[in-house]
Amino acid sequence: MHQYSLHQKTFLSLLVLVTIGFFWVLAPFAGAVFWGVVLAILFAPVYRWLLKKTAQRHNLASLITLFLIVVIVILPLSLVAVSLANQAAHVVDLVKSGELSVGSSFTRVMAVLPQWAIGLLERFELTSLVTIEKKITAVAAQLSQVVATQALYVGSYTFDFLVSLFIMLYLLFFLMRDGHALVGRIKAAVPLSRKYKQRLFANFTTVIRATVKGNVLVAIAQGALGGLAFWFLGVQGAVLWGTLMAFLSLLPAVGAAIVWVPVAVYFLASGAIWQGVALSVFGVLVIGLVDNLLRPLLVGKDTKMPDYVVLLSTVGGMALFGLNGFVIGPVVAALFLACWDLFVTAEEFHEA
Repeated sequence: MHQYSLHQKTFLSLLVLVTIGFFWVLAPFAGAVFWGVVLAILFAPVYRWLLKKTAQRHNLASLITLFLIVVIVILPLSLVAVSLANQAAHVVDLVKSGELSVGSSFTRVMAVLPQWAIGLLERFELTSLVTIEKKITAVAAQLSQVVATQALYVGSYTFDFLVSLFIMLYLLFFLMRDGHALVGRIKAAVPLSRKYKQRLFANFTTVIRATVKGNVLVAIAQGALGGLAFWFLGVQGAVLWGTLMAFLSLLPAVGAAIVWVPVAVYFLASGAIWQGVALSVFGVLVIGLVDNLLRPLLVGKDTKMPDYVVLLSTVGGMALFGLNGFVIGPVVAALFLACWDLFVTAEEFHEA
């Protein structure tokens, strides 16, 4: 067994300390750095293709790739955010004006609900309109206090967001241009044999690409289909609900249904039978089918992970890391499976 000298131990201790310090310094912009790395991995094939087309001019290829990322990713997300804010404000105005009446909708639903459903609502004290209005008023008051408290910080939040966006794009340029050399240095620094490093790094990049592409495509498809269905059926704020379905669809198997199922139940309970039936059929056969077919095909197939592992790691990752967790969770799961597979198959770990 190798014995480290005092000088080596001192240097290794210093290495650990400065590494911790470096990540501590980066912590305020961890999200920007994380998504910079993710986008660099996703668009690396595009960069390599552009590098050939630009006669190996690295700066030009990086700039063009960065421009494509802004056009394909950043601008569409910004437009959706603006439209989402407008629709949310519109829905609030409808509620204030009385066009969306909580009281009349509640009365219609309660009139047709079966007894078992009413009994379930009674347990949570949700059968009285007065009680519900009190709860809504209390929540609204709390939200108003939060908004009032945080209003002074909106400018700083906007500034932080812009700084994070700038850091992400700035980092992306250099990750594109110097990414190959950087990966080579990281591989050289990892104290593992070459075959282990190749397999683990390949798993890492494959899972990130499959997870982001797969989940994002499923989210876009389900959100767009759900939003179109709501618009066709005359539901107010179709873009708002479609965007919410897109975000919730990051949760495999159950995501988008959290939104469309209650709306279908409301339609059926309030006497809009054909709307309720149409939304239920469309939700199960179209929106649900997108999740059941595309997600295993795009995520599970490339990551070579069972569907239940993808589900558990995605949900667990989002519970721990928020939105970033839909990438971090499956990556950790894939590396876990890869490490154990290497351990089981490696002869040096099982020599007598």
